[in-house]
Amino acid sequence: MARPVTLFTGQWADLSLPDLAAKAAEMGYDGLELACWGDHFDVDKAAISKKYCQERWEILGDHGLTCFAISSHLVGQAICDLIDERHKAILPPDVWGEGNPEKVRRRAAKKMIKAAKACRKFIDCKPGRGKKDDFPAVVNGFTGSSIWHSIYAFPPTDQDYWDKGFEDFAKRFGPILDEFDKQNVNFGLEVHPTEIAFDIASAERAIAAVK
Repeated sequence: MARPVTLFTGQWADLSLPDLAAKAAEMGYDGLELACWGDHFDVDKAAISKKYCQERWEILGDHGLTCFAISSHLVGQAICDLIDERHKAILPPDVWGEGNPEKVRRRAAKKMIKAAKACRKFIDCKPGRGKKDDFPAVVNGFTGSSIWHSIYAFPPTDQDYWDKGFEDFAKRFGPILDEFDKQNVNFGLEVHPTEIAFDIASAERAIAAVK
């Protein structure tokens, strides 16, 4: 069986999910990776409403599409970042709040944990779900980073400075990953510039930090 090809919906959050699903099916995709912004996947609704989860599946099913993961990149970015006014544009109002940096980070962490619960409920509502589907659900996303701004290493940056960044990541993301485990949900970190893991070496350090 060929590997399914799915489309991440985040770049098309201005389109409704039904409209985007129709276009994705027309382009030949097998499924969608639903972004947790726009109207594609509402974490707050999915975490408490089986009906909402079923409605998402119905929209996908109407176009012959499936789903294997949701994506919480924007909220994830705020968990470890040094928060400033730019983040307001990418965060939901309940996460941004009054804009206090540490409070934003903590609210983002809580929202990420809720994303795990929402994803579990959503995947459990998958039509025709059976034992073959008894694998961890997946939330893809970013982590942000408290040390990305220092990557150029000028002013001179010593190893201790970078170590503190990975320690901060472990402190903030360790409890999140524990909650993911409780839900049987995996966190899929997209290795990317501006994240704690941006290449192979930093990805290895990030994994080691939370082991």
